[in-house]
Amino acid sequence: MNGYAVSSASLSHEEKLSLIDDRSLSDVESESARIDLDGRFSTIQWATTARRYCSGLRLSSWSSAILRTGMFLLPSFVQHRCARERFRTEKLHPTAYLDGMRGLAALFVFFCHYYYTAFRISEGWGHDNVNYEIWRLPFVRLLYSGPSMVCIFFVISGYALSLKPLKQIRGRSFDGFSQTMSSFVFRRFFRLYLPPLISTFGVLILLRFGIYEMTRDFANDRKYMHNVIEHHPVLEKTLRKQLRHWMKEMYDFIHIWGWEKFGGATGYDVHLWTIPVEFRCSMMLFLVMFGTARLRTGARFLCLAILMWFVLRSDKWEMFLFLWGMTLAELDLIRGAHEPSAPQPSSTPVTLLPLEKTPESVPEKRGPCNILWTALSIPALYLMSEPDAGTAGNPGWEYLGTYIPEWFSDKYRYYQMIGSIIFVFCTARSTSWQRVFNSAVVQYFGRISYALYLMHGPVMHTLGYMVEKRAWDFSGTEGSQYNWGMVLASVINIPLVIWAADIFWRAVDAPTVRFAKWLETKLSVED
Repeated sequence: MNGYAVSSASLSHEEKLSLIDDRSLSDVESESARIDLDGRFSTIQWATTARRYCSGLRLSSWSSAILRTGMFLLPSFVQHRCARERFRTEKLHPTAYLDGMRGLAALFVFFCHYYYTAFRISEGWGHDNVNYEIWRLPFVRLLYSGPSMVCIFFVISGYALSLKPLKQIRGRSFDGFSQTMSSFVFRRFFRLYLPPLISTFGVLILLRFGIYEMTRDFANDRKYMHNVIEHHPVLEKTLRKQLRHWMKEMYDFIHIWGWEKFGGATGYDVHLWTIPVEFRCSMMLFLVMFGTARLRTGARFLCLAILMWFVLRSDKWEMFLFLWGMTLAELDLIRGAHEPSAPQPSSTPVTLLPLEKTPESVPEKRGPCNILWTALSIPALYLMSEPDAGTAGNPGWEYLGTYIPEWFSDKYRYYQMIGSIIFVFCTARSTSWQRVFNSAVVQYFGRISYALYLMHGPVMHTLGYMVEKRAWDFSGTEGSQYNWGMVLASVINIPLVIWAADIFWRAVDAPTVRFAKWLETKLSVED
């Protein structure tokens, strides 16, 4: 597997929400996930809505069950239209933009894995005096730059996981800090591993039903796969062997002590290599916060600087990004970025559909430095556009490549890593960028980001490949016909993956968040 995959107060509100309202973050400890959850999204209960239709139509039990199933299979934003009460005043938390940023990152990772089987997307614009297509240009290539989005994921994870503990540390609430960290450590495993365990077991079921066999020849056919051929899950001879193989793969998947590259790329979904990395870095981050909790702010920053130098020099770029996320979180706390603004009375109801305009949301203020921070984010986006094939032979990048240290092994990540840190730093200070990431559509992708990450692989290897084959058989595979066939398949496959992610989010992802919180409550000692 190459580098094109990615990988999200307590959660006291979660158990109160309905199935479609639980947050689905790659880090459930996101500040915006903890505060005003039920104020951000309306409490629509699809089962209640379906029962209303059933009672009104006087349907039989079978017809009622079919209708309820049909209601559940509808995307969540369509269900809002079916509900009678779909208006609610919405107020976004100051860190809601991080959820939106994570949602777009997950979407672009999907684009990366979708298009790199057909096109050589890793090479930059003008590479070796060819490759002058517009979609290879800096900034444009971010729409499908998976490795850059992985860097964004890790910075956001470090930020989200450390924000509340740092707030308690700075407020000298060490008892609360202890309880928070105990909860984070306990729930982190369930949050990260339960959904992929379920998704990969679903792959096993599809394998046994022969769904993957229907696309196996296509998945390895160079007539259609012009670039990367992804690993197609293997069908064992018997169900017992398949279960044993799955359990061994899951043991290796959960086993986080190996630091080899892409070590979590299980054969049931090669895209999942970032999850063990996330878990390992999360535990290390928690240890750092425990160790520096009682230090003065300056001493804590000094320790973080030394640790960041050490992990970077040890070629652990992922831990470097997590620690920078923690640093950015404390810098924002110092400048009071998350202090609530003066309440502004408003009773205007707003729709919560992802395709409708989002109302004015925090932050409301446009400071005089907004243009400056927005402008500084442009060079950061350029650095994030570093070609995945490396800097050699790329105009502009060849010179920058001379400054990459020899000891840094994943050289294509060097400037992507730096750019992602600067971009998150600038976005925290740019109200213009925050308005983009707080928009309704982007926030929707933030809600389904983890499910989108988990679902795009299985959907692509089954229904997606079936659609692609039919599209190319219709358009042809020679010259521009190949490109138009991919465009035709994309029109179907992209909504298909988003729909599957929406269902998985409501059926699996959100309930696992509630389960982890419920289990912690049942097993914890009461004060």
